[in-house]
Amino acid sequence: MTGSAGTALVRDPGPRLADGIVTHIGRRPVDTALAARQHGDYVAALREAGWRIRSVAPADAHPDAVFVEDAVVVCGDLAVLGRSGETRRRGEVRGAEEAVRELGLRIERIKAPGTLDGGDVLRVGDTVYVGRGARTNEEGICQLAHLLGGRKVVPVDTSGCLHLKSAITALPDGTIIGVPDLVDTSVLPCMRVVPEPAGAHVVVLGPGHVLLSESAPRTAGQLAADGLRVTRVDISEFEALEGCVTCLSVLVP
Repeated sequence: MTGSAGTALVRDPGPRLADGIVTHIGRRPVDTALAARQHGDYVAALREAGWRIRSVAPADAHPDAVFVEDAVVVCGDLAVLGRSGETRRRGEVRGAEEAVRELGLRIERIKAPGTLDGGDVLRVGDTVYVGRGARTNEEGICQLAHLLGGRKVVPVDTSGCLHLKSAITALPDGTIIGVPDLVDTSVLPCMRVVPEPAGAHVVVLGPGHVLLSESAPRTAGQLAADGLRVTRVDISEFEALEGCVTCLSVLVP
């Protein structure tokens, strides 16, 4: 594909991937060799869609570091470094900071006692929805709202899921898609309910083009029938660690 949609930040899975934190699902063995191949296919899909790939420095001491989305939130020319409510993940931020600095972005950070994971932040047009749960607290949301200036920031309580984007994401036209049982729907506009949980996780690769997991075939079929271009990737080994397609990259237009 010619041209560039922007830069995609990704981080290779480390040698301790199988030790990643599991909270809401039962643990099963992770095939790290398969995970490496799946990550390569994921990165290839981003590249094919026109994204320049920028590898974030490894953080091999941190099993969950491949889920790079949680380390930083990018909005325009601003990069906000997260501070996870899971203390074991806070060391993952350093490499992400180096990457966004090299891209020339302005850098701010969430400070104690605030906590925030990027997986809890969903931008839909000029509105930013932020999940309030185990990884992101009220203080973190308030700090993010201040840093984002005039953007409307809407806290969304989550339950039974790791992050807000474990439950909802948005299609290219701004339609929210997801699993209503996992979020406080009273603060959201209309939601399109997905036929399977993995269908809640959509990465917008470009106008009319979305990325989904192979484990969401019915959702993929519905979106294709609506006229969207759908790319599917197998990320089973990351899903075993509560990961999804959104977790594995930070897209910087």
